[in-house]
Amino acid sequence: MRGLAAYRGRARAALVALPCVVALAAPAAALPPLSQERHINDSLVQARVADMLRRGCPTLDARLVRAFSEARKLKRYAKDQGYTDAQIDAFLDSKEERRRIYAEADRYMVANGVVNGQPDTFCRLGQQEIARKTIAGSLLVAR
Repeated sequence: MRGLAAYRGRARAALVALPCVVALAAPAAALPPLSQERHINDSLVQARVADMLRRGCPTLDARLVRAFSEARKLKRYAKDQGYTDAQIDAFLDSKEERRRIYAEADRYMVANGVVNGQPDTFCRLGQQEIARKTIAGSLLVAR
């Protein structure tokens, strides 16, 4: 009789713990698409902004080692969130996602006074990004 009572006690404890285990597993199974992951998208938009600023301003250069390091950190972040290498690669290879990120970067730059064909506007925003220590600014260096 004692063995049966102990078994029932363990079984009850397992049943009580089961919802907690399911609740912990649920977020991994229900990951939003990478296109909706804010930190990743904001970082990619800022990287695009930095790239466009350095191309448009003759006095700005890219901090390439920093850029590669940040890219590795961002991939590690995505993996830590539960995304697979295949999901990350598909997202990064998507032309549709790239167009969306580029469009967001363009809107950001226009909203901050950048005008195509006017390098001084690129340089001004680049200097502001560096001074404000944004992600874009951290990927740039003034010559």
